[in-house]
Amino acid sequence: MLLLAALPAQAQHVFSPAESERLARASFPEYFEFLAKPSDAVNAEDIQRNAAWLEQAFQKRGFRTQQLANEGRPLVFAELGAPVKGRKTILFYMHFDAQPVTPSEWKSEPWTPTLKAKDAEGKWQALPSERLQQGKIDPEWRVFARAAADDKGPIVMFLAAIDGLKAARQTPAVNVKVILDSQEEKGSPRLHIVMKENAELLKSDGLIVYDGAMPSNNNPGVNFGNRGSIQLDLTVFGANSAPHSGTYGNVIPNPALRLASLLAGMKSADGKVTIPGFYDGVNISAEDKASMAQIAPPAGTLEKRFGVAKLDALAAVSNPVEAVQYPSLDILGLAAAQVGPRAANAIPSTATASLNIRTVPEGAPQKMYELVRRYIETQGFHLIDSEAPTAEERARYSQLARLSLVAYPSTSSAARVAMDSPLAKWVLSGVRAPRALEPEKVRMGGSTLPMSGAVDVLQMSYVVVPLVNADNNQHSFDENMRLGNYLEGIRTIAAMLTTPSF
Repeated sequence: MLLLAALPAQAQHVFSPAESERLARASFPEYFEFLAKPSDAVNAEDIQRNAAWLEQAFQKRGFRTQQLANEGRPLVFAELGAPVKGRKTILFYMHFDAQPVTPSEWKSEPWTPTLKAKDAEGKWQALPSERLQQGKIDPEWRVFARAAADDKGPIVMFLAAIDGLKAARQTPAVNVKVILDSQEEKGSPRLHIVMKENAELLKSDGLIVYDGAMPSNNNPGVNFGNRGSIQLDLTVFGANSAPHSGTYGNVIPNPALRLASLLAGMKSADGKVTIPGFYDGVNISAEDKASMAQIAPPAGTLEKRFGVAKLDALAAVSNPVEAVQYPSLDILGLAAAQVGPRAANAIPSTATASLNIRTVPEGAPQKMYELVRRYIETQGFHLIDSEAPTAEERARYSQLARLSLVAYPSTSSAARVAMDSPLAKWVLSGVRAPRALEPEKVRMGGSTLPMSGAVDVLQMSYVVVPLVNADNNQHSFDENMRLGNYLEGIRTIAAMLTTPSF
């Protein structure tokens, strides 16, 4: 039984590269065993098997564990020892579910971890897994398997770091809690519910998310927030049937044209949202702008990658990193009627667009929804709440539409912690220590994490610390974990755990 909590507090502990390699080598059997367990959340039985494995793995290291009920797909909670009075409590989040796989797309079996190295021609070739226990580990070797990087790799790194601290008789400087999500790749649809049901159990002073990829140069990085996300479905109504376009063209209003005009008015030619109040409250300091400019991709990089001549640009925004600090509005899809050879000679009776707003802390989801609703009304539309307008509404209003806020999990709140806050400084100290490299600091990432429960229910700030290689192919075939990142991940986690409490 691991009794770290009974030991006296120690200063920040940084494993040497040799120590990290030894710990990694000892952890590889568990890593390969864990990866061999399919964990697509669509299969509840697989999730349950993974949850049971995790409980045993954490219990072996002295954690108290329990499964948190989640409609047959339990989350796993673990806590290391009794909390020490006067220390901050940190909740560490990782997930053990994985993206679905199409085995025919993979060059090796997705649920059979395979060690690979590049040959002289730059092609990946399989190596015997025994090589991991022989001689020095090449940091460029990769382990190919689904969830190798996203996100089972960081879980086993965490376990290896705990093993190393035990062997070195080092005590974590914070009280340690862990929550392991079972449905992150499905949008964590019930994470906020599980957190609400277990709020007292999960109560902590901050949340650390070990998920996502490091900068492409594999230098340390820290993400201090993420935008939220809401989906709005906007339907414009025309006639109560689809009238013939020859007989009734120029006579019956076309809802597809009206929808197109309405959408086009929401953005200027350079991509700035024109809805009044959309950017209210967003203020970025000169210091933060300078920091973002340092980590922004060189001019032309994204244009070349995505095959576009010019990027959208907000007024006074100089780079893509700064652009995602603001809320965005995009069209996810449009539907009115069939197109091409299947198009009918008829004016569609309805036209629908699905809109996505990436929110920021200054604009809560409900606020952004109300702004869009108000804008549509100012364009002369009468908004209804029912599925279709009544005969009375059709007779009374010339422009009819419906705007609906798609239910959770499509709604997720934004979060951001100040980069000079105590939690942020604690994280930076731990991440900086292993290689004495200043981490790349991302004020707020543009994507969305399923952390509404932490933000809205637990009222807890979170910081994202990515550990895996940027080219890991997560969510695609041939997902892989670079072993150099695995080794450094163990060092980073251990350094964070032993960073004096803030």
